[in-house]
Amino acid sequence: MIYADSLFALNMAIDYFLLLCSAKISGAELRRWRFAAAAALGGAYAVACVLPGMGFLSSGAVKLAAAALMAVAAYGGEERYLRCLITFLAVSAAFGGAVFALSLVSGTAFSGVMYVPVSPRVLVMAFAVCYASVSFAFRRAHLRAGREVVPLTVTLSGKSAPLRALRDTGNGLVDPVSGRAVAVAEYSALYPLFPPGAPRRPPEDAVALCEELSALPGLAGRISLVPYSSLGRSRGLVAALRPDSAAVCGRDAPLLIALSPGRLGDGGYNAIL
Repeated sequence: MIYADSLFALNMAIDYFLLLCSAKISGAELRRWRFAAAAALGGAYAVACVLPGMGFLSSGAVKLAAAALMAVAAYGGEERYLRCLITFLAVSAAFGGAVFALSLVSGTAFSGVMYVPVSPRVLVMAFAVCYASVSFAFRRAHLRAGREVVPLTVTLSGKSAPLRALRDTGNGLVDPVSGRAVAVAEYSALYPLFPPGAPRRPPEDAVALCEELSALPGLAGRISLVPYSSLGRSRGLVAALRPDSAAVCGRDAPLLIALSPGRLGDGGYNAIL
């Protein structure tokens, strides 16, 4: 006998972790409350599938539609929504395959699509297997493409800005005073962090930008000039922000954030590590 509350809770928990794993692999912002809401939709769908006369909901087309609806609820608004959706489908498929394989190894019967009578240990092992395999596949694809984009969150005065940062092994920018590594971010992506009065379009001159931002309340001592050199320009200065905190893939990173007046790439990222 399958109880609706148990079925809902089990599928909601599974869907939440699948959505969370997919977001981490895709480099999407971790909006956990949205993941929980999307997972609740998945739990409700699982219950609906076992109701009398609702067997048609288990068809492949309806499953894909339900997955797309969950992805909209979880990742809607992300610039790379399609990537998030594909990753979610891949992680879900890997998880289903891992559960099936591990249930055979453990001698547990695999009895249905929406309800899997396996132990919590098998579920945890399945999560680990699917996350590792899909993450490895996507990261290999990134490396073959010569780029890896990861989430970078910058926090200042209680406000946070989620960025998509390109890992660049050629970026050796370091603040000579503090010794901190310096990431580069588009000014427009960090603009919501600045207090009222900050220029919406920053001046190209780094010294002028530094002076203008330093005069704003809360930014005194937060903006400095960092020297750099690059192809086509032997020496230059860039205005850099010292945020309250910065986190790469959810882990704290002691970074300064150089402010780029223009765009850094083709839209796939707005910061460089």
